[in-house]
Amino acid sequence: MKKHNSKMGQIDFILFATIMILVAIGVVMVYSSSSYIAAFKYNDPEYFLKKQIMWAIVGSILMVVAIKIDYHILKRYTGIMMVITILLLLVVLAFPAINGAKRWIPLGFASIQPSEIAKYTVVLFMAKSLDKKGERVKEFLKGMCPYLLVSGFYAGLVLLGSNLSIAAVIMIVTVIILFAAGAKFLHLFAIGSTLVAAVGALTIFEPYRLARLMSFRDPFADSQGKGYQLVQSLLALGSGGITGAGIGQSRQKCLYIPEPQTDFIFAIIGEELGLIGCTVIMLLFVIFIWRGIKTAVTCKDMYGTILGIGITSVIAIQAVINIAVVTGSMPVTGVPLPFISYGGSALVFNMIAMGILLNISRQTANEN
Repeated sequence: MKKHNSKMGQIDFILFATIMILVAIGVVMVYSSSSYIAAFKYNDPEYFLKKQIMWAIVGSILMVVAIKIDYHILKRYTGIMMVITILLLLVVLAFPAINGAKRWIPLGFASIQPSEIAKYTVVLFMAKSLDKKGERVKEFLKGMCPYLLVSGFYAGLVLLGSNLSIAAVIMIVTVIILFAAGAKFLHLFAIGSTLVAAVGALTIFEPYRLARLMSFRDPFADSQGKGYQLVQSLLALGSGGITGAGIGQSRQKCLYIPEPQTDFIFAIIGEELGLIGCTVIMLLFVIFIWRGIKTAVTCKDMYGTILGIGITSVIAIQAVINIAVVTGSMPVTGVPLPFISYGGSALVFNMIAMGILLNISRQTANEN
């Protein structure tokens, strides 16, 4: 292990800077989008800002720690992580539902969202196992199926807490990793089709999900009911125009968009910073994906490559889904915008994962 450490180069500075810029934008936009609702609900306009700054600092410290620790050490703890994640996903079911979903474990000073850990646990498991499996991943039964079963098990536990969106993210990331590891395209196409059918079935058989799907087709048909959130989001984006109304000037955050600091923060960015602001955010995510893939591809070993692709995919898929939902390109689903949406456990776990990705960037084949 020490040999690895002595050879470590510099972190990918572009990747590091992109992450920190996204986190900084997140802190500013959480304050801007939540100040009105925080003053109204908690009598303190900075209520959400203080928490987000605290979590950003905690996340940054843990990210720096992760940058310094050789990512190969994670192999030792993957089994323990898998067991802990299962326990947390079961414990969360014991607590009362919040907004119809059991996603949080309250700790008093904060709450943990086990589904945020589950995404990365699946990535760690796949990286460790595929590193050993090698070419045998091309087989269907012995190669691909074990991964789909394990990921499906974790996705199923997440689904028990009524969190279809994160369960879907886990399965999409699984397929991406299998593709990157060399699984046959025909096998993946069959699996992908089955997953789409499964999500479709889970949507149709759950009345509230079906209502969301119908309202997505024409949100203005029920603008005060099921289509309300999307209509308000589109109004925010539309009123922002090219340059936006200016930071702090959003009208939709004034109790029109429910919880504007969480899943629909991109709509407030569109309203306050306009098309230019939205384009900058999307460009930052594109840069992140580019540097993340570059880090994975130039890594010295298969383990680091799969780990890098998995971590990059988790962020990329969530960013794409969130922006698609807010712009009305897909049905409304509860996926936060990574680094930007308000949320402590999501930000902290994402930043630990970024530390691991940056550590991988220190150990690439062509140090640059």
